[in-house]
Amino acid sequence: MKWLNTVLKIKATQHEILDELFELLSLRQTGIKNKIPIILFGREYWDKIINFEYLADLGLISDEHLNLFKYANTASEAWEIIKSSNISD
Repeated sequence: MKWLNTVLKIKATQHEILDELFELLSLRQTGIKNKIPIILFGREYWDKIINFEYLADLGLISDEHLNLFKYANTASEAWEIIKSSNISD
């Protein structure tokens, strides 16, 4: 299961979390990083930190970029996202 190596867990200060998240999102946008699932735990938390939909409404990011990540509130939800991501070995 090579794809297990593509899981990135970010646990750091709030500044470091955003820095790592935006770096990973940029790599996905540009196609440099393979299509790995980016899962943001705790929708309520992330909605308070950054409003991605508002950024898209302003034209600062494309609507299609909202599909680069998913939200999960439980480990079960995250696992379902990982299983449905069709990552090949």
